[in-house]
Amino acid sequence: MIRIVMVLLLGTLFLYPKLNCAVSIPPLKAYVDAIGDGEVSTTVMVPPGHSPHSYEPKPSQMRALDNADCYFAVGVEFEKAWLPRFRAQNPKIKIIDLSQGISKYPMVAHKGEGEHGGETRDSKEKRAHLDPHIWTAPSNVKIMAKHIYETLASLDPAHRELFEKNYRNFLAKIDATDHKIRQRLSSLPPHSAFMVFHPSWGYFAREYGLRQLPVEVEGKAPKPRQLMRLIEEARREKVRAIFVQPEFSDKSARILAQELKIPVVKLSPLSKDWSDTLLRLADAIAQRTAK
Repeated sequence: MIRIVMVLLLGTLFLYPKLNCAVSIPPLKAYVDAIGDGEVSTTVMVPPGHSPHSYEPKPSQMRALDNADCYFAVGVEFEKAWLPRFRAQNPKIKIIDLSQGISKYPMVAHKGEGEHGGETRDSKEKRAHLDPHIWTAPSNVKIMAKHIYETLASLDPAHRELFEKNYRNFLAKIDATDHKIRQRLSSLPPHSAFMVFHPSWGYFAREYGLRQLPVEVEGKAPKPRQLMRLIEEARREKVRAIFVQPEFSDKSARILAQELKIPVVKLSPLSKDWSDTLLRLADAIAQRTAK
């Protein structure tokens, strides 16, 4: 009898094998795992602590893509170089752009940055790259979750009901996170500013009526004259902290912090704990920018 049960269980596993999915960054794995709930195996190509701007996958990661059913892309720089190679290695892989339906905005350099005084803010925006950090706004996460649910349901119809249930639960968690963020930021004046080294929180800022003041854009640290302008603006805006990412050098940020006598707060938008990260950011902004 026990042998019969074991055979039936093994047969079920072979009938409904797990989906193999790949993502670029840890937050996306959290979304896929929440909706897939044990029926999906997810590989992260850019592991924690590494920058999606310059990371090169290891041979073991490349081999993992041989059996991947789908790849959830989000538009980070890493994908521009590597997605064509992933597709060439596994022609059957389905690549889904999670940014479909999301309005992207330019990664704008700090106003006043640059050596040419005649360049306007508008001209800077036109030549800036579109900001890929769409997952920092809960409203965008909802759109991404819908793409994930629809993809998993189409690839594995046998588990559609499970995926839909998990998808609804995930939407509820996104709403709860959004509600908590709004509560924590409710005491701030409209358009309050916070300073960041790498401008990763632009969509979060737009979502909640804040202003992100970047120290650098696209990996370029400010020159001494630009640092002076940043110091002046930080004082004018009464900035109380500078937010940095562990994936990037914080040398310039620490120079600013020392001059302004304010703390440096490390927080990564690449953390798999996406909800906790956004709540921690809201807390830090509310505490540090209160006037």
